[in-house]
Amino acid sequence: MLLPILLLSAAGFTVLTTEFVIVGLLPAIARDLEVSIPQAGLLVTLFAFTVAAFGPFLTAYFARFERRKLFISVLIMFGLANTLAAFAPNIWVMAIARLIPALGLPVFWALASETAVDIVGPDYAGRAIAKIGFGIVCATVFGIPVGTLISDAFGWRSAFGILAVIAFAKALLLFIYLPKTNLHQHQVSFRSQFKILRSPLMLGHVLLSILVFSGMFTAYTYLADILERLAGFNGTVVGWCLMGFGAVGLIGNSLGGRAVDRHPLMASMMFCTFMIAGMVALVPNIHSPLGLAAAMGIWGVTQAALFLVSHVRLMKAAPEAPAFAASLNIAGANLGIGLGAMVGGRVIDSVGLGGLGFAAAAFILVSILLAMALMTMKPREICA
Repeated sequence: MLLPILLLSAAGFTVLTTEFVIVGLLPAIARDLEVSIPQAGLLVTLFAFTVAAFGPFLTAYFARFERRKLFISVLIMFGLANTLAAFAPNIWVMAIARLIPALGLPVFWALASETAVDIVGPDYAGRAIAKIGFGIVCATVFGIPVGTLISDAFGWRSAFGILAVIAFAKALLLFIYLPKTNLHQHQVSFRSQFKILRSPLMLGHVLLSILVFSGMFTAYTYLADILERLAGFNGTVVGWCLMGFGAVGLIGNSLGGRAVDRHPLMASMMFCTFMIAGMVALVPNIHSPLGLAAAMGIWGVTQAALFLVSHVRLMKAAPEAPAFAASLNIAGANLGIGLGAMVGGRVIDSVGLGGLGFAAAAFILVSILLAMALMTMKPREICA
């Protein structure tokens, strides 16, 4: 059953590239649609907070649908949304084109993860989701820079047009090769899925995801700016640095998949500890090639690992409703992304770029303390 997981991984690449590719296209979009960069940046905010606000509810509702039809429908929706983006005449139409896929992303990611676990069994959940996570890591390594190169060569609309074609093509592949899935026999009702929120332990896990992603994106949001202004790199070198940062994430994805199967909270604590070291060491080693590479390498590995660990950790915390739990992680992650970007901006205004690593590390340190507290709590059985 490896082929269905690989197909879902390939589809995940398209889904996540659609979310993040806009980061590299913002200047061109702003010029063409005659808005400011901050106004164009609201498209990123719109996507993230739409995922956070609606993801759990949509996932809980669509969890009862047959997976093959659902995944194909989501990819067709992404294809249509990217087509609309490619032809958007103004910022308002562009906003609609970003809103549509934001509604589909958490449904696809959460239910694809659940489907992968159903295929291989809960004991190998981390490794199965790591295979799907491989597509997501590739989206950050290749999707964003390739989309930017396409934009530079042919215009930003071409990037969305190509993404639309890819989404339609992958929908066709899923139609041909993905078998109908009737694996999740004991589907929990819509109302019962929300009962997991009565568990203090589950709420603690969601808070842990918010803290981890807040710490990540307090600094990561401004990593390119750090490399330009503090290291003195030009745009090309920054691009290669970011690609390298993402590439080492492939290692983190594999390590995280194995570690989370053994002990989810211990895996979170371990990777968070190393992430603090990488974040704090970055600026002091900014002019040392080896030191900078080591700091970015540690940070890149741990960041990718924590993407996966956080996702599987929530699913293992609520085995009675794993897809809904995964959607809660996605919502918490997006809240953390938004919060981290806001905090990072304030830190820059207050103390400068050099303080970002310490501010981010503070979030991660609190998350370690919370993980330690969660290890002392016993899960409470929730009746369906």
